[in-house]
Amino acid sequence: MELHNNTGHPRRWAILGVLVISLLVVVLDNTILNVALRTLADPVHGLGASQGELEWSINSYTLVFAGLLFTFGVLGDRAGRKRFLMIGLVLFGLASLLSAYAQSPAQLIAARALMGVGGAAIMPVTLSIISNVFDPRERGRAIGVWAGAVGLAVAIGPILGGALLEHFWWGSVFLINVPVVVAGVVLVGLLVPESRDPRPGRIDVLGVLLSVVGLVALSYGIIDGGEHGFDRPMAWGSIVVGIAVLAWFVQHERRSDHPSLDVRLFRVPRFAAPVAIVGLVFFAAMGSMFFGSFYLQLVRDYSPLQTGLLFLPFAGAQLVFAPRSAAMVRRYGGKAVATVGLALTVVSLGAFVFIGASTPIWIVLLVFLIQGAGMANIMPPATESIMSALPREKAGVGSAVSNTIRQVAGALGVAVLGSVLSAVYRSDIGDALTGLPTQARDAANESISGAYAAAGQLGPAAPTLISAANDAFVTAMHWAAGLSAVIAALGIIVVLRWMPGREETSVVAPAAPVAEPELAGTA
Repeated sequence: MELHNNTGHPRRWAILGVLVISLLVVVLDNTILNVALRTLADPVHGLGASQGELEWSINSYTLVFAGLLFTFGVLGDRAGRKRFLMIGLVLFGLASLLSAYAQSPAQLIAARALMGVGGAAIMPVTLSIISNVFDPRERGRAIGVWAGAVGLAVAIGPILGGALLEHFWWGSVFLINVPVVVAGVVLVGLLVPESRDPRPGRIDVLGVLLSVVGLVALSYGIIDGGEHGFDRPMAWGSIVVGIAVLAWFVQHERRSDHPSLDVRLFRVPRFAAPVAIVGLVFFAAMGSMFFGSFYLQLVRDYSPLQTGLLFLPFAGAQLVFAPRSAAMVRRYGGKAVATVGLALTVVSLGAFVFIGASTPIWIVLLVFLIQGAGMANIMPPATESIMSALPREKAGVGSAVSNTIRQVAGALGVAVLGSVLSAVYRSDIGDALTGLPTQARDAANESISGAYAAAGQLGPAAPTLISAANDAFVTAMHWAAGLSAVIAALGIIVVLRWMPGREETSVVAPAAPVAEPELAGTA
């Protein structure tokens, strides 16, 4: 039943549908490309891309996307969120078209970077528009739907990509974005109202520049370390520069009379605790999806399309539980709901420690289902807590912080857990490589993918190498899964220690009187 004095927009649920469409195309693209990498490497059916070029076709997007998220969230509040959303969609659609018809790996990498610009303009404003068109009493439910859409896109990306590649050429995984973007632009123009900060004040130019440089440097170091190992000076140098610049950013924001981000918000539990939870959960979850995909495709020999279908329980749980999390929060409180969600996530990640090469697949599906249910009850209350700590006119800042933490933590999770996976794998497979030709030994020692490629050239010795590679990978997966479970468990400590309880979240957060004067850009 509708509450009296509802301050939401009359078309708010239709607007939410449009925003979900806009969000789906961004998140889908991140996951859909993974299944096309093997085809892109083919010189006949693809672009003949090298391993390094394939890495950068993904990383160019991630680097630009992560670097600009915060800045575009701030600028969207100032210039108009509807305007930013439409510009982002047009850029994303144009870049998708360029990616689909790229004639070389270099062109694809450049087009993917442009897609990152469009994605960074779209992602934060979808959440800030939700905060502006929904009454605070309905906002939690709307954010639950938004979070469910993210989970759905993560899971259906590989399915859609696999299906397209079975029937069309590799460019179809990008071309599919174009009609969705066209529909999104039309619907945004018709339904979404314009909104912006009514008192933006002066723009914090130095703060904006520092945030971009710091996030790009940090993201580059994480990506480089994850791809090539953290023993390279380039990786650590970039990470140190990124952290130093971000520290300068924080110091500047503390002293500025017109900051992009009032860093005093991080002293407020309702803002700081969920930001930490988002970071820890995405660090653990994205790392687990990374090794889970290799486990299904190589150790269990499922095709990309079948692997995508096996992730459906994760998506289904997100769709079912995320929209209902707001009702759970109202009944039990955000702290209780987030604690249970984190506990389920820890259980699901820890379960991978006991999954082997011959574990019945229904057990793996059950683990994905539990993980989806857990994350569906973490992200909505955490995101709602972050957004409600800010006044509506500054929603873009909260959205940008949440999404930036999510992106950087996810990249860090893949890099760190991927490094653990590689180190344990190499240590475990060493003895099985004795006597192999040098080229085959080097390839098999690099990764399980290299071992499978090398096995194709070994004839009768191939089954022995594949068995050893599978055993080494499963052992490595157990170590990476154990670490990811520990990282997620730290989130439980954060929730229990700092997340406001039911009574505290039922009143206006103490952040508002602290944050609003500076956030409004006044002295």
